[in-house]
Amino acid sequence: MAHPLWSTSTLGGVSTTGEISTEVLVVGGGPAGAAAGYWLSQLGHDCVVLEKKTYPREKTCGDGLTPRAVKQLSDMGLADELAKFHRYEGLRATAHGKALELQWPTHPTYPRHGYVVRRRDLDMMVAYNAAKFGATLLEGHEAVETIMDRGFVRGVVAKKKGSDESIEVKAQYVIIADGANSRIGRALGTYRTREWPYGTAIRSYWESPLHADPWIESALDVKDRNGNSMPGYGWIFPVGDGTVNIGVGLLSTFRDFKEVNTTHLLEAYAHQVADSWKIDPAWPTQKPTAGRIPMGGSVGPKVGASHLVIGDAAGSVNPFNGEGIDYAYETARMAAEVLHEALTTRNASVLQQYPAMLDAEYGQYFKVARLFARVIGRPALMRELSRVGIQSRSLMEWVLRIMANLLRPDEVGPAEAAYKAASAIVRLFPNA
Repeated sequence: MAHPLWSTSTLGGVSTTGEISTEVLVVGGGPAGAAAGYWLSQLGHDCVVLEKKTYPREKTCGDGLTPRAVKQLSDMGLADELAKFHRYEGLRATAHGKALELQWPTHPTYPRHGYVVRRRDLDMMVAYNAAKFGATLLEGHEAVETIMDRGFVRGVVAKKKGSDESIEVKAQYVIIADGANSRIGRALGTYRTREWPYGTAIRSYWESPLHADPWIESALDVKDRNGNSMPGYGWIFPVGDGTVNIGVGLLSTFRDFKEVNTTHLLEAYAHQVADSWKIDPAWPTQKPTAGRIPMGGSVGPKVGASHLVIGDAAGSVNPFNGEGIDYAYETARMAAEVLHEALTTRNASVLQQYPAMLDAEYGQYFKVARLFARVIGRPALMRELSRVGIQSRSLMEWVLRIMANLLRPDEVGPAEAAYKAASAIVRLFPNA
């Protein structure tokens, strides 16, 4: 574990009252950063995880963990902790007055269930687990400036919450995991490919007697207050604690995306599901929160001479459904493996393997998802596709496998088929 070497200096007019040296600095203590801290510690390396807030803290999220996320959390030794939260069996898809309950598919690697865990609990659980196994966790410290050495990032200046004092955290390598807005990532030159889709989501919680329902629910026919179809989806995730998480997500592929009032849209959706979920739509338990989400691997470059970018900071979010937690855990694990090799071989060029690993794992899939985002960004077309899909259980089961990225190894072909089908739809209905 890293140990502070206390000193006093000034940098940019801010008093620095300490210095920490470590092998790897992880900027951000969310899903990606905390997982990176765990895997680096497991691989025998000193690491510091820097989190600007203090746990527990809220995040705009649906709180649902897919089978891919459950697998990663179990691999981090958290299966027993997960079992304390609400388990669900699959997805209830709703559209045009119909509903289909679809159990998670069988898969040789992933379980057939998920969990709903509030992010305030989940992120704290994973971060403290990393600390338990050796990572140095600095809560309430925000990275405000990079420390550069001959073009290499070698750490950050971190400002302590509620104080004018800062600490220098120096490292051989840095992992950027500071979320969708990624201030440090942008300082190091990352940017979003603007032609690719991004999303926005808003959610709150409502009390409901159905808080322990065994299905998460997704509506494919969200409407605004005037009854107009919208290009996105609504979700209801039963939390198991007396409440349900209700939210809506929209994609930037919708022509009038920036004109949508998401607060009004959430209110409309809450009224739409009020009877079926037995909620009082006018009385959420807390004020709704919203956020923007880069998707489909749209942020890069993901590697520098001495740093890697992971999770939401790299746009590692599924454009099909807005899911990012599982990809945060997975990209963190890949980054830790790459840095382990770089540290043990003393060869920084190993970092260049990381983008190739991402492309091998997600390249074709994100390509499919980005194109499909163009399809569902057209309300009239989405309305007709959902009308057809909700009539066929076998079709929707196949769609669920693709959307949740749960295709079996022998089903890789359908991903390419889905891409071709989406391409054909876009060509046939260019103005839909």
